Amino acid sequence: MNDQQMTRQQFACFYPVTTRWHDNDVYGHVNNVTYYSFFDSAVNRYLIEEGGLDIHTAPVVAFVVESQCRYFQPIAYPQDIHIGVSVSKLGARSVTYQLGVFVGDETMPRAQGSFVHVFVDRTTQRAVAIPDNQRRALQLLLQDPSQ
Repeated sequence: MNDQQMTRQQFACFYPVTTRWHDNDVYGHVNNVTYYSFFDSAVNRYLIEEGGLDIHTAPVVAFVVESQCRYFQPIAYPQDIHIGVSVSKLGARSVTYQLGVFVGDETMPRAQGSFVHVFVDRTTQRAVAIPDNQRRALQLLLQDPSQ
């Protein structure tokens, strides 16, 4: 994960999310595990909409093999948030995403996470090259386009 707290400008795209009543825990804020759902939904939406991923029939799918999150300020129901998505590393078979949780137009995230997708053959579940259409879409999210 990026050791520095990132700013809104460092994220390539954003997806809106509305917190839900059941996202809050007994402490009155969104529970930590819910952030991972926000991250997974934003990344998969990007892969579907921009990379042409067919989650039901694609021969190559992506598995999360590592994830983490740092929390800076809580969010709670009801709040409209935005999930920022960028790519910090794009390999032959894997990609590392950076994700941020923003409230309104705040420049600093309330939470910042990362996760690694490894692309695998759906049948054999062995790592394979990232499909060309998804690779092109992921390149648009790169923080360092020289990769």
